[in-house]
Amino acid sequence: MNPSVVNQIFQKAVTYDRGDAKRIQHFIKVHGFSRQIALAENMPEEDRVILEVAAILHDIGIHDSEEKYGDCNGKHQEEMGPPVARQLLQDSGLSAAAIERICFLIAHHHTYQNVEGLDYQILLEADFLVNAYEDELPEEAVRTFGDKVFRTEAGRKMLAEMYLE
Repeated sequence: MNPSVVNQIFQKAVTYDRGDAKRIQHFIKVHGFSRQIALAENMPEEDRVILEVAAILHDIGIHDSEEKYGDCNGKHQEEMGPPVARQLLQDSGLSAAAIERICFLIAHHHTYQNVEGLDYQILLEADFLVNAYEDELPEEAVRTFGDKVFRTEAGRKMLAEMYLE
């Protein structure tokens, strides 16, 4: 799998979200944390590329959610994101299986039960690391979420060093 696809999708996502600096900065931060956790956890490159693309596109359904539902509720993002992602990924050179996995991750990035796969786990952790800061969550909420959801050693370390120590 070609890692340059990450740069290609990054540019498409920036263009898609043009004029929305808050959303662009959010996905850049989630991508950065996802990549760092994946590297620390020794994730194979092919899986890491899928994770990185999913991290870039994880909130790609927000605009459609706001238009259809008038909000950016997590469940609405999960519903609205995969069709937009498929459209952005159609000429990416990614395999059908990779695109399906990316869309699955987007469709579940606010679902914290039955987490299957290191890519899924890391995406949840990276998104929370960013959301905790952006939403100014209190330490107790961060601690509770960390205890219930975080599983990777690298993610737990980042959470503790950023918010709990």
